[in-house]
Amino acid sequence: MTTNADEPQTRPRRRTPAGAAVLREDVTEAIRAAVFEELAVSGYARMSIEGIARRAGVGKTAVYRRWRSKLHLVLDVVSALAVMGLPVPDTGSLEGDLRLLYELTSRALRHPVASQIIPDLQAEAARNPDIAEAMQKALRDGQEGVASKIIAAAEQRGEVRAGINDELALDLISGPLYWRSVVIRSPKLPKGYLPALAKATAAALKAL
Repeated sequence: MTTNADEPQTRPRRRTPAGAAVLREDVTEAIRAAVFEELAVSGYARMSIEGIARRAGVGKTAVYRRWRSKLHLVLDVVSALAVMGLPVPDTGSLEGDLRLLYELTSRALRHPVASQIIPDLQAEAARNPDIAEAMQKALRDGQEGVASKIIAAAEQRGEVRAGINDELALDLISGPLYWRSVVIRSPKLPKGYLPALAKATAAALKAL
């Protein structure tokens, strides 16, 4: 018989091996959601396990059963962003795919929580190599997976040459939008910015 590690037992039971404890997935997800909210409100330096547990509606022990420290909790949550991924656009043209990608990415980056969390973690990354590695994975790997498929589709359609430089292509695709959204943190994109960016990027990729 297994026990639920997140709920107290209501009657005496035979002790089960520690490895048999079941961690409720809904509690785990509540904690992860609380981490994003705490990062947005307090920032990494001021956030605490106590605050995360309180916001998630669980005890601190529920957090420590899953992660041994604040750092490991944040690294896990940030790293999970890399596997969430963006849908791969399939509009039938390179410029159309880029425009849809930019619209989706811009919307995600401008979400109130993301707009607070990413700059804060970037500042922490300068001091903590573990956070820097997790941030690179979360921000780069997700974009790289989508961008590589956009380029592969463009190659098949003959819009870009075969064997295009993938690293340079990724920089051209992702760099401008992250610069404006994350570094400059412009509150609003200029009118027509995303279509113009998609057109310019497509032209640059075709010139490689």
